[in-house]
Amino acid sequence: MTDYDSPWKNALKRYFPDFLAFFFPAAHAGIDWTQGYTMLDKELQKAIRDATLGRRWADSLVRVTAQDGKEDWILAHVEIQGQNQPDFPKRMFVYNYRIFDVHDRPVVSLAVLADPFSAGFGEFAYERWGCRMGLRYPVVSLAAYRGDLAALEASSNPFAIITQAHLQAQDTAGSDGERYRAKLSLIRGLYRRGYPRADILELLRFIDWVLTLPAGLDDQLWNEIQNFEEERRMHYLASFERVAQKKGIELGISQGQVRLLTSQLEQRFGPLPEPQAKRIQSATPEQLENWGLRLLDAASLDDVFGRGAQH
Repeated sequence: MTDYDSPWKNALKRYFPDFLAFFFPAAHAGIDWTQGYTMLDKELQKAIRDATLGRRWADSLVRVTAQDGKEDWILAHVEIQGQNQPDFPKRMFVYNYRIFDVHDRPVVSLAVLADPFSAGFGEFAYERWGCRMGLRYPVVSLAAYRGDLAALEASSNPFAIITQAHLQAQDTAGSDGERYRAKLSLIRGLYRRGYPRADILELLRFIDWVLTLPAGLDDQLWNEIQNFEEERRMHYLASFERVAQKKGIELGISQGQVRLLTSQLEQRFGPLPEPQAKRIQSATPEQLENWGLRLLDAASLDDVFGRGAQH
């Protein structure tokens, strides 16, 4: 299965103002960007670390300053796998009030969802004997952009490319030929948009991460890209950088496995003892997968790691 969480997380960190400008322009317009912004991922994990409400890798909590000078906290939630989960509105509600409870800050919740969700507003609420509690939050659906691909092509916002790559990854699953053509078209589009070199390399990384190809086709594609660069005298992606980029993607996928297994173990058994935390950090992908399978039926850390896991 394609790993969408890690590249989206990276994109949010690097391009957060562009994320709001593309998906939530009203929020973007309400922020004084001259004051900067601060990513608060540690604060987010502190508030929701014991919530058993599904995956949250691509969530980001960000401190910004509004145009009126007030400090706001924005919880940007990206549900990227596209599975219709009935408890999602409840999860948004729980995350919002947990952050408020721990940090005593009003929180603006925003959601970007993949198929098969609808755009508009999400809501979770309950009412009893005149008492009402709830949360209403803006929702953007990636699926809605399938009907306006021309606008994505015309936009210079990095999230236009990111959205295109995500949709193409979904639409070309199972067809290497279609994925090859889609990936090549997206990469050529980066050059046409005139992005700075650093942005081209960053967006190349996202495209390469989600639009994976078999090794033979992948090498063929990058040879074609190098020829494309030669024709236009654009030497953005030297061969040594391509190797480093591929290693970075592989490392990112491994780190994603580590985060997922650690989160699952802590939700089941509480904070991990230091020896087990170190074992996870140094494990191979095969070991991580094996421990994840054992966790399904495990009653203790011993069942996951073997006897002596607590020592």
